[in-house]
Amino acid sequence: MYGKVLLAYDGSQSGRTALLECADINNLLHAEIHLLAVAPLMAGLYLTEGFVPESLQDEENRRFKDILDEGLKLLAERGVKAEGHVVTGEPVDDICRLAGELGADLIVVGHRKHGFFMSRWWKGSVGASLIEDAPCSVLIALAR
Repeated sequence: MYGKVLLAYDGSQSGRTALLECADINNLLHAEIHLLAVAPLMAGLYLTEGFVPESLQDEENRRFKDILDEGLKLLAERGVKAEGHVVTGEPVDDICRLAGELGADLIVVGHRKHGFFMSRWWKGSVGASLIEDAPCSVLIALAR
């Protein structure tokens, strides 16, 4: 049913919840797991300065490589082998793109409920946007 699973991981508490739930369900699925970390574009600097210094974007990319390595280690500690991917871009676009390229059957992401409706509007929701664009099923793990 779910032979390939793409797990999006950002190092947050909700991301860690999704990672651990994915590890738990993989004990039943025995799926091929792909862990993805998406380093955001430094768009704020681009808008204010007209360019983004490469060193700042490189630093952000390295930070997300470290996040990916942490996630791979957490999965390995639970007996789950995963292939890691780091990309730079927009989370929803890149999650959907990689899921399509891999032929993923399931995407797993974390989500933290926002207490105030304006915070959801302001920050947006990867999970809510993802279910509109995903090429496969989506599991949204709620951080508690």
